[in-house]
Amino acid sequence: MSSSLPLHPLLDNGISQGKPNFPGGKLYCHCASNKVEITLTSDVLHNHACGCSKCWKPKGSIFSVVGVVPTSALSVTANASKLAIIDKNAPIQRYACKECGVHLYGRIEVEHPFKGLDFVHVELSEGGGKEGWQGVQFAGFVSSLIGQGLDPELVPGVRERLKSLGLENYDALSPPLMDAIATWNAKRDGVVFRSSL
Repeated sequence: MSSSLPLHPLLDNGISQGKPNFPGGKLYCHCASNKVEITLTSDVLHNHACGCSKCWKPKGSIFSVVGVVPTSALSVTANASKLAIIDKNAPIQRYACKECGVHLYGRIEVEHPFKGLDFVHVELSEGGGKEGWQGVQFAGFVSSLIGQGLDPELVPGVRERLKSLGLENYDALSPPLMDAIATWNAKRDGVVFRSSL
């Protein structure tokens, strides 16, 4: 049964691997007119399917697809007044359109391993995320789907489907990203690194 669940359009319709040196592009909210426009001057990195409850998901999808760009590579180029922060207490300040509800980007303003990176959804581009953006690299926070109401018995099938798409799946982020977080925290805490324990 899980094979029929809509994971996300960038997964269900085949994963595009993107183009080398893709220069970025524009993302838009879903309003019929006066769309919020975000301009990205670089491709995304660490593009992944996310099962957490905070990331914006297209209607009917159980995953979001989210990547990051340097904060300096993102600018709001139209209708910024339509944006509002979803949860001002969250580490990632997710800016959504007040009219259609689509999350356009997330920015971290507090001390955090990923401060300086903005979180974006490439399917909000005119080509639906397939025009050259980095392809989906892995799936994270898969177990979080259960807390959002997905029958736990379906999760193994979801994991199998992700594997069949060539995606490793985790219950946090990918090991390299988790290592980056641990390294940042250790440096912050003054840990002295050595070559053996």
